[in-house]
Amino acid sequence: MSPEYYLILAAALFTIGAVGVLVRRNSIVVFMCVELMLNAGNLTLVTFSRTNGSIDGQVMAFFVMAVAAAEVVVGLAIIMAIYRSRRSASVDDANLLKA
Repeated sequence: MSPEYYLILAAALFTIGAVGVLVRRNSIVVFMCVELMLNAGNLTLVTFSRTNGSIDGQVMAFFVMAVAAAEVVVGLAIIMAIYRSRRSASVDDANLLKA
């Protein structure tokens, strides 16, 4: 299989994630769309790593996944804090956290 197919898939995934971030108001859906965009970037890194014959892109993808795992923990904690106080997971309710 040629690398172009992987890059087209990554571009489609990134586009779906970007549209989801811009259009949706539910913070959990926005959060999943951000994760989709990160996975599209990982697919691109692994594709270029494989075509170049080096392991550098795969190592970078591993670090991106580690950072994404930490982001999931912090992001879901913030979303749950907003939901518990407002009973809504809307992005508009995020101004609750302002000082």
